[in-house]
Formats: sequence, C-alpha cells, structure tokens
Amino acid sequence: MLADTLAALTPADHAAARRMALHLDNLTKPPGSLGRLETLAVTLAAISGEASPRVSPPGMLVFAADHGVAAEGVSAFPQEVTAQMVANFVAGGAAINVFARQLGARLEVIDVGVAATLPGQGVVDEKVRHGTANMVETDAMHRDQAVSAIEAGIRAAERAVDAGCRCLIIGEMGIANTTASSALLATLSEAPVAGLIGSGTGLPAERLAHKQAVIERALAARAPDRDDPLDVLAKLGGLEIAAMTGAYLGGAARRVPLLVDGFIATVAALVACRLGADTRDYLIFGHRSREPGHTHALAALDAQPLLDLELCLGEGTGAALAYPLLEAACRVPAEMATFDAIGIDTAP
Repeated sequence: MLADTLAALTPADHAAARRMALHLDNLTKPPGSLGRLETLAVTLAAISGEASPRVSPPGMLVFAADHGVAAEGVSAFPQEVTAQMVANFVAGGAAINVFARQLGARLEVIDVGVAATLPGQGVVDEKVRHGTANMVETDAMHRDQAVSAIEAGIRAAERAVDAGCRCLIIGEMGIANTTASSALLATLSEAPVAGLIGSGTGLPAERLAHKQAVIERALAARAPDRDDPLDVLAKLGGLEIAAMTGAYLGGAARRVPLLVDGFIATVAALVACRLGADTRDYLIFGHRSREPGHTHALAALDAQPLLDLELCLGEGTGAALAYPLLEAACRVPAEMATFDAIGIDTAP
C-alpha cells in the first residue's frame, strides 16, 4: 500500500492555479487586496484542479499512541493519560470534539499504538503494537512496524475521502510525543536539539535540560540515517507520527487539501515530504504552535501558517480553527461578482 500510494502522488495542477489567479484579479476589488486569502484560493484550485474548489465537509483524523521514552520522565503527565484522553475523545469531551461539532466535521479516532487495551466502540483499532520502545535503549519500533503505521494512516485518509470529505485535518494524542518529534526534527533538519525542545504538555522549565539530554542520548545511541526517512521514523518516531505521515501521503494521493496542525503534525508532514516530495503541494499550515521546534519544522517545509494563537494543545485543534479560512477562500471566487459581470471598465 505504501509503495502504491507513493507511486500515485502527482504535483498539484499549476495551470488551475494560474486560472484562479486571473479570475481573482477580475473580481470587484483591487488586485491582491484580500492578501493571503487569495493565495489560499490559488492553492486550493491547484490542489483540486477545479475552477471552484470546495473543502466542505471536512474530515478529522486523530491518531493515538504511546511512547516508551515516557519512562525517562520527559513529560509532565504519566503515560496512562493517552488512553484516558482517547476515552475523552470518544465521549465527546475534548477540545477537538468541540471544534468538530462547530465545523460539522466527520471525526475518526484511530488507535495505532496506545499501551492500554481500549474499548472498541468509538475507536478504530489499527494497533500496530502497545506503544513504542524506549528510544534511549533500543529502536522505537521495527521498520516494518513503521510501515504498518503509515499504512494505517493511508487507510484512514482513504476512508475519509470515500465518505465524502473534501479536506482533512490530522491530529494526534500521545504522551511524550514532543520528545519523539524533537528527535525526528533534529535528525531531519540537522538542527541542535537545544533549540527545538519546549515544555510539551507543561513540563517545568527546570526539567527541559533533562529532556534535551534524553533526546541527545537517543540520537547518539540510534545513529539514524537522515537520508532514509523510514530509518529515522523507526528508530526515533512514534506510531501516531507514522500514521499521520501516512494520512498526509494518502490524502495527497487523493488530491485533497491537508490542513496541518502544530509541532508534531508538522514533523509528520516533513517525514511525508521526505518520502514523497509531491506531498508538499497539498499541505496547508493551520497555525504556529508555541513549541519552539515548530518554527524550525515550518522553515524546513518553507511554510507560513495561517494563524498564530499561541496554542500548544495538539489534537488537530489549531488546524480546525484555521479551517473557516479555507471555506472563505472557496467562497470568494465562487460568489463575488466580476468586473465584467457588472459592466465596470477596469482599463486605465
């Protein structure tokens, strides 16, 4: 499935983008006066290849998994919170549930590696293993397990598109996943760990030095090959990060806009782009996280996010908050009058 998905990736339709740009300049407004909203409309036209792109209804995919590196004390919360939060997603009580209801989104929660056994109802069971291993001591997972998690993400994206979703918002839950994401980013970007780490879910400042040391020990012990994204993902990553990678690949292969959330989601997007470069054409970055590493991850993808609300929650929440901007970018070219239609002469 992974090989077939990579083979199905194609660049966005740049001819459709040019047509949209010309159309926007003929709308009853000064050229470029809607700023980045116009850029967004052009991007959506390129992704869909359509003169009137649509992003409604949206689909939300939240992947959950645990991390063995949590045993090193790198998170403010114990590992059990992952399963507890998944139960909260199912009950409808999390922030992402609030935003899903607001947007009328299809929400799917997928277990790809939670350490606990979860009740089946309300959770898609794609568990590859019960959490990753402690990457300080051994590889986080086997290479074939990383592929299995990626393919779980591809299947989730395909289910959403087959259900009629025209935009995907991809989120995560996993205690200690900022540690794994920082390790991945340090390898893929060759940036020093010190500039990438933050407090995650609320780690006290005095424990950040310990978190940095844990990541640096893992990097030295695992020695991942930065030119082999699967090797980096297997040695340092998380099952939910791998699944998010797959969801980006699967969504890009189906030519739908992929609304990227914060730090962890952007690192997963970076892995996806290293596996299939054309994926980048389908990514729209929802917001800038408060996590320090997010700026580095965005830079690695030459990305400018739509919002900066100082969020650091994850779950897909920042991307969900940015989604109405995509709807607006679709409505402008579809509903605004043109100069030609109302008989205004724009000639100097």
